[in-house]
Amino acid sequence: MAVLPGWFNWQNVGLWSRMLEVRALPPEQSPPGPLSAHDGKVRDLLEPVFGPIEALAPVHRGYTNNERFIVRFADGTSAFVKAAVNDETAEWLRREHRMYECLAGQGITPGLLAWIGGARPVLVLEDLTDGWWPPPWRDGDGDVDAVVSALGRLADVDPPGHLTPLVDGEQPGEGWSLVLADPSPFLSLGLYGADWLERVGPVLREAAVAAPLAGRSLLHLDVRSDNLCLREGAALLFDWNLACLGNPQLDVAFWLPSLAMETGRRPEYVMADCPPELAAYVAGFFACRAGQPVIPHAPMVRAVQLDQLRTSLPWALRTLGIDAESP
Repeated sequence: MAVLPGWFNWQNVGLWSRMLEVRALPPEQSPPGPLSAHDGKVRDLLEPVFGPIEALAPVHRGYTNNERFIVRFADGTSAFVKAAVNDETAEWLRREHRMYECLAGQGITPGLLAWIGGARPVLVLEDLTDGWWPPPWRDGDGDVDAVVSALGRLADVDPPGHLTPLVDGEQPGEGWSLVLADPSPFLSLGLYGADWLERVGPVLREAAVAAPLAGRSLLHLDVRSDNLCLREGAALLFDWNLACLGNPQLDVAFWLPSLAMETGRRPEYVMADCPPELAAYVAGFFACRAGQPVIPHAPMVRAVQLDQLRTSLPWALRTLGIDAESP
């Protein structure tokens, strides 16, 4: 996302307004084949660094305009390539690349193979197609524990100095504050009625305003199954352009609604000690977005946000001791 002067002015609103507006899909690859004229740019950029390209497979995993490929070189090696196509995606890649440099050797990211800068940069990472890409999450707790372990190690990393810290609490114009100011989008979802929102909404807002977001730990801030891969018992995280400083519990809390959606496993199973205020904050993030108009370039996002609201809101109500009454 484009770096703007005073990126975190207006508190955390700018960050959350972009987070999850573009959601990657599970990786799908077209069959590898000979390079076409359309792929000539990739060849021209990569071959001087890696040698002749034998074949590539476009990777269809997201709504952003980044181009993604698995490239097979003539020497038998392969790599994952992400290429920017406009100024916005170029800035995303620059942020992501900087994080791969900072986290090299920590065992929580794919290996960085090359960075080709310029107006339309190209990021080259190790090929992880031999890893496990949930969902499905495999039986037992091994996969989930691997992600929890990776986030724990991330929180212990000495963070780079260029990242900006979050501030505590839901801010005006987001979350439950926005839902209560303009309830129609939320009510259109049919989860709860106006009487329920009038009674319970202020409780959720009060809790979310007190959410402990601030801290000095390094956060990924976009942990979901489509942004991680499991290999040899370890979880590797990618798409680091939202990295910041904050409370490490936030990374886990924002991951759990999607995990619950994919496994049926309640968030409490993984994070029994989640502060109720943090659960309310997470639910508010999805509550103020799921009922908004469809995003033209990402038509499935609202449905995904609704799915995560269906798991995060009951979680918040349980942690606050509120009965999840019917509409």
